Amino acid sequence: MTRDIFVLGLDSKNFRTFADIEGLAGYEFHPLLSFEEMLEADRFPMAELLAKAERQLDEFDGTVDAIVGYWDFPVSSMVPILCARRKLRSASLESVLKCEHKYWSRVEQAKVIDEYPRFGLVPLDSTEPPAGVGFPMWVKPVKAFSSELAFRVTDRDQFVAALAEVRDGIGRVGEAFQYVLDRADLPADIAEIGAQVCVAEEAVGGRQVTVEGYDNGDGVHVYGVIDSHDYPGTSSFQRYQYPSSLPEQTQRQMADISRRVIEHIGLTSVAFNIEYFWDPQTDEINLLEINPRHSQSHAMLFDYVDGVPNHQCVVNLALGIDPDMPYRKGPYQFAAKWFVRRFADGVVHRGPTPEELSTMERTIPGCVAEVLAHEGDRLSDLPEQDSYSYAYATVHVGADSEEELATKYAQCLDALPFEFGDDEPHA
Repeated sequence: MTRDIFVLGLDSKNFRTFADIEGLAGYEFHPLLSFEEMLEADRFPMAELLAKAERQLDEFDGTVDAIVGYWDFPVSSMVPILCARRKLRSASLESVLKCEHKYWSRVEQAKVIDEYPRFGLVPLDSTEPPAGVGFPMWVKPVKAFSSELAFRVTDRDQFVAALAEVRDGIGRVGEAFQYVLDRADLPADIAEIGAQVCVAEEAVGGRQVTVEGYDNGDGVHVYGVIDSHDYPGTSSFQRYQYPSSLPEQTQRQMADISRRVIEHIGLTSVAFNIEYFWDPQTDEINLLEINPRHSQSHAMLFDYVDGVPNHQCVVNLALGIDPDMPYRKGPYQFAAKWFVRRFADGVVHRGPTPEELSTMERTIPGCVAEVLAHEGDRLSDLPEQDSYSYAYATVHVGADSEEELATKYAQCLDALPFEFGDDEPHA
């Protein structure tokens, strides 16, 4: 019997990765709304998006067996809303929001763990940082995409300037997030805070990693730990690498922290990924944030190393099936996803053609590239960039050693003929 699974914002790259899920012959995947209206819109009219999704589901000539997603907000919040309306298996909206609302999440974390930075609430009209939170600190909306509108500040002047920039852009996500908050059963203090407000968190450092896992009702299972690397001397993200090179004891500690937090929050029936910092000098661990979804950026890494993408976990959970994630059964011992960045704005004068991409992937085994910026694009106009750099391509690499990973990546860069100019005006 075919199981019909609807995927919010299904894009072509991940559709191809879904093909490596075990038992695929019994699954039929259907896009629910488009990637563009889910991730690239200037605003997110939640009532309209939910209504459009409902119409699409109602018009389907078959059984809707599951609704899943792998993107951040609004997808991550829409999944439990749509599933609840159709009595499909998913996490509760409240448990998802306890992860997504950065301030509420910190409040909940503080009830069961000690491994988090000092934090405080920051109204948009603030002129002073919250008491007890020292510089350097990060100031960010309680809900935003990736590192969008997140600023590292070292003094009061930078703090005030960062809030000014946040005020200009917070509505894009904040208005839609407020719509979701209004439909959840919230504590009175969180309801009063709302969506268009910031949190300040003391900056912590060390090696950054992500723990992926799930709770299907019988306890928390961790199926992978992924290292994260910034470009040296910057706060801009460079690559994910799997498996993690952290000490086994540290990985076990992170798994235990993840278990305590997820069980307290009550997040079940969906995958999670939790980001951490570990300081190798002090052995201190700090939880950065909890995402109530698996990371699609890690899908090919798990596929390369373990033999199936992590998409398998969320699909099986939604169907009430044990995720049954394999271990080290993939074709490579190591895998990485690089974000190719430029640290100055510019316009793309030349990018790789489809033929050049195909040639690269054919001649360098285990390498797959995705172009994010095309000819004529100004980098600063691209969506979901951090505050300090511009990602214009991604490169996945599978290899049998860390040295081979780096060599293959360098070969991929040589085969991606980008050219930029800096003198064109903004669109």
